[in-house]
Order: sequence, then structure tokens, then C-alpha cells
Amino acid sequence: MPKTSRSLTPRAPTLDDVARAAGLSSMTVSRALNTPQVVRPATLEKVLAAVKTTGYIPNALAGGLASRRSKLIAVVVPQINNSMFVDTIQAISDTLAARGYHMLLCVAGYTTQTEAELVAALLSRRPDGIVLTGIHHATELKKVLLNANVPVVEIWDLTPTPLDMLVGFSHEKVGQATAEYLLRKGYRKPGLLWAVDQRAMQRKHGLCETLANRGIAPPVCVEVALPARFISGRTGAAQLLDAGTFDAIVCSSDTLAQGAITEVQSRGLRVPQDVAVIGFGDLEFAAVNQPAITTVSVDRLVIGQRAATMLADRIEEKPFEQKIVDIGFHFVERASA
Repeated sequence: MPKTSRSLTPRAPTLDDVARAAGLSSMTVSRALNTPQVVRPATLEKVLAAVKTTGYIPNALAGGLASRRSKLIAVVVPQINNSMFVDTIQAISDTLAARGYHMLLCVAGYTTQTEAELVAALLSRRPDGIVLTGIHHATELKKVLLNANVPVVEIWDLTPTPLDMLVGFSHEKVGQATAEYLLRKGYRKPGLLWAVDQRAMQRKHGLCETLANRGIAPPVCVEVALPARFISGRTGAAQLLDAGTFDAIVCSSDTLAQGAITEVQSRGLRVPQDVAVIGFGDLEFAAVNQPAITTVSVDRLVIGQRAATMLADRIEEKPFEQKIVDIGFHFVERASA
């Protein structure tokens, strides 16, 4: 009976292989990789050359046991196909990299339950810190984070009672400022085109409450599913315009506003002479759109930079001035309103 050949799987290089290639002890190699500052430069150079020659991949988790640091930071966002979050994510990544940390990016969608399950799984990776988007979380997530005793920064929102640290702004105040702008410009019959996520709904609450306090009836609102897209803005605006006559359309994002402008113009209406349009976010295209979109600007890069810096400082036990940072926002008046 013929013998079956046994396939040989290539063996991954080990620490001992590196030690042999460098002509050093395994203990010295381990020390050089985990605490390079305590070995001689010439020794470190030998070890790094041997690592490159052998193709050895250091076990970051094992190396982190002595320092109790994994050098991993988990960043949880609802989506990544949105410029609103992409700029913040890049700023977090760049700032963390400069401090010697690696970002583990996770997409949780817009449900608190999915976020809770994802974070529970992430904690098994022993991250040094976690960045969460928003302040609304499932109760079980709060308990898990409390038990884990891991530094947390919440971003893109504002509350006096964060889980740990926070960098953001008040969405309710954004809504109030938008309403004040409408009233100041003489708009009295706005319609709303709105995505149904919690932060957007906070802006809507602030807007509607301010209008109500000035005697304006509750605006007609068309809600769109997440994630908000250009086509959602166009079809949503069509529903809104079919339902009545409005002197302004206020959108929960610039993306929806861009779609709304296209729909308004397709009906032979002028923006802003017949219908004004207002967005949110001051995304890259807002200033070059035709007409340019009146919007609310938030410094997305600063959110990421401050969050990453606060988290790294906390991990490294460095002092920092405040646990809650309100970066604010500002209204940008352009041609669309």
C-alpha cells in the first residue's frame, strides 16, 4: 500500500531563531524587543537585523504583559463611508501613531446593542483604551467598561456625566442656533429632512423647541434611513415638496442638503430665492456646491486629535487639565440660505 506524503507546513520563525541569527541569548533578544531603551544600541541593531533576516514577528501581546500595555486603542464608529467620521478617524490614527499606539477600527452601526457586543469582544484583545462615538450606550456596555477599568473617551457629543472622558459639542445647541438663523433670515415655514440617529434627533429637538418658543408651528419632517446618502436627500426632498410649500428645507447633514438642492432645482425652483436649504457638518463639498451650502461647521480633526491625546495621556499617567472638552461649532452662511 503506497505511503501518503505528509505536507510540511513552514514553521514560523521563533525568538530562538532570532537569537541564533544575532549570536545572542534568547533573554537578551527578548529584552531588546520589549524594552529597547535598556540595551546597548549595538545590541539592538544586531537584534533588529536578525528579526529582518528571519522574518520573525514579535508577539506584541506577550511583550505587553510585562508593561501591562498592548499598545492597541479600539476606536468604535457607526460608519466609515461618511466624511463626517473619516476625518476624525484619521486624526485619531495619526495622533496615536505619533505616541506609539496602533488603532483598531471597528464599525458598530447605529444600534447600542451591536456596539455593546462589539466592545465586549474587543476587550478580549486587551486594548489600552477605547474611543466611543456618542454618549448613548446600552446599560450592559457601561457595566462591562466599568468592570474592565479601561480608559474611555466619548466623542461627537456632550454631557456633564461622561463614562470617563469626552470631546465633543452640544447637538441641541446646534439645533437652537439653526432655528435662530432661520428666524433671523425671515424663514417662517421650514420643512425638515432628517436622518434618524440619536445625535441628529438632539439637533432636531433643539431646533423645534426654539421655533415653538417663537410661535412657529412644528415643522413637517421627512425621516430618512441611515446611512444618509445623496439619493436619500433627493427622494426625501421630493416627499417634502409633494407634501406642501416651504420657504426652507433644513437637513440633518450636508449630504442630504446636496440631494435636496438637486431635487429643488429639478422642479424649476431657485435656491435660495424660492426654497433655502441648510445642512450640517461643513463637509468638503459644501463650499464648492452650486449653490454653496449654508451649514454648521465642526472641527472634526480637533475632535480626533484631542481624544487621542487625552487617551494616551491617561494611559501613560500624565496630567491633563480637563476630562470634558467642548470644542463648540460655528454657523457658516453661504449661498443656499
